[in-house]
Amino acid sequence: MLFRPKYTIDTIYHFDTDKLHKMGIKAVFSDLDNTLLAWNKFETAEEMNKLNQRLKKAGIKLVVISNNNAERVGKVLNPYGIAFVAKSRKPLPFAITKERKRLGLQKDQVMMVGDQLITDMQAGNLAGVQTVLVKPLVETDKWNTRINRFFEKIIFFFLSLSHRVTFKENLKNG
Repeated sequence: MLFRPKYTIDTIYHFDTDKLHKMGIKAVFSDLDNTLLAWNKFETAEEMNKLNQRLKKAGIKLVVISNNNAERVGKVLNPYGIAFVAKSRKPLPFAITKERKRLGLQKDQVMMVGDQLITDMQAGNLAGVQTVLVKPLVETDKWNTRINRFFEKIIFFFLSLSHRVTFKENLKNG
């Protein structure tokens, strides 16, 4: 299904890099707001940096794929040397596919991680990469994301009819 994540996990910060390495993952593409960083505060920036270092050590590249503009994304990520694609236009898959090809990776070597079904999971699924849904880091959202959350509730309802979506501390099939 277009919106169904392949995996779920409560937070990207619980990724087991050994497990990702065994799965053949070479790059983790991640949404920024409410996935790596709370959209309205920067307290998780140090945790984001630690995750990036753990992934690097395991030979896995972290790339942020964001719909935000380059100025906003760069302001947060440049101090940590984290690569990014801004104005990605998710749910369209083009930014994910272009970045995957630029890195010379196959579809099964990339994971798209995000907190939204309508943008992150749909873009990842359309790009043919593995998808991981996480719980949003904070309960509140920017005004434009609130619209998506309304429609997500409907999608979650239909997803739960055939398969309940749950979040655990470790990667779990969605």
